[in-house]
This record gives sequence, structure tokens and C-alpha cells, in this order.
Amino acid sequence: MSQTQTLDVGLEGLDALNGVDALCLFVAEDDRPLPSSAGYVDWRLCGALSRVLQGGFFTGVKDDWLLLPSDGKLTVPRIFVVGLGSRKRLDPASLGEALAGAAKVLSRAKVEAVALEVPQGSSLSDSARAEAYQRQFLPAFKGGRVSLLADKGLVGSLSSRKG
Repeated sequence: MSQTQTLDVGLEGLDALNGVDALCLFVAEDDRPLPSSAGYVDWRLCGALSRVLQGGFFTGVKDDWLLLPSDGKLTVPRIFVVGLGSRKRLDPASLGEALAGAAKVLSRAKVEAVALEVPQGSSLSDSARAEAYQRQFLPAFKGGRVSLLADKGLVGSLSSRKG
């Protein structure tokens, strides 16, 4: 089973990632501007992710995938970007599918330590996000460590689910 560490969402959390060989971002087709971790990563990459989105190579539709190098602008060498479809329509089932799919791809890519943020959506409670992460992502991820970029609501839900 994977070992989990939680860090705050933001530039400080990204800068605190040590020994992580991949970052997994979730981007929806209706995310403009890019929210949360994706926005912070795009800032560090000088807009590289936004340029890919504007060019239409990756659009954030469901099952859309992108692999970007960090080019030394982050401590993490590889950035996997997963399309979520519409964030407005993101529900517990589609979140679970996206997390399980990401875990399988990361495992096939031999990722040992990953950092990710569990996506938010208008119809997703913090407890539904915590449950999807624990039931869908963790069992499917074969690597050893997960650094979770988490907001306070998700951290609280994860803590209450342990008991």
C-alpha cells in the first residue's frame, strides 16, 4: 500500500516536493483559467500548459492525456495531465474513474512517487473526494509514495475517514 504525505495546494507545496518522480494534474475542458495546482504549475512553466490548451493538442476532454517535461522549473521531472471532461458535470463516479485511470497509467509508466491534487467539482463534497481517492486511486497505484496536494477540507475528510 502507498504511503501518503499531504502538502498545501500552492507554490510552497509544489516547492516542497522531494523525491517525487511525477506530478499528476487533472484539467477539465471548461477550466479556463486553470485552477488550483494546474494554475500554479502553468505559472512555473511560464504558460506552457496554457499554450498546449490554446493550440488544441490537449483540451481536457474525458480520457485526454498529456505528458510534459518540467524542464527543471519544478523539482518533479514529469507532469502527467489527465482530462476530466466537464468540471460542472464531475460527480463521484466520474471522479473515481479519472483517479483509477490515472493510477493505472502512472503505474504503467513505472512512477514510484507521485504528487497529485484530488479534483474539486460543484457537486463533489470533500468526503466524496476523500472516498474516491482512498477507494479508487490508492488501490490502483502501484508506486510507493503519494504526495497529496490538499486543501483543508480534503485533509479533514481524509483524517475523519481513517477512524
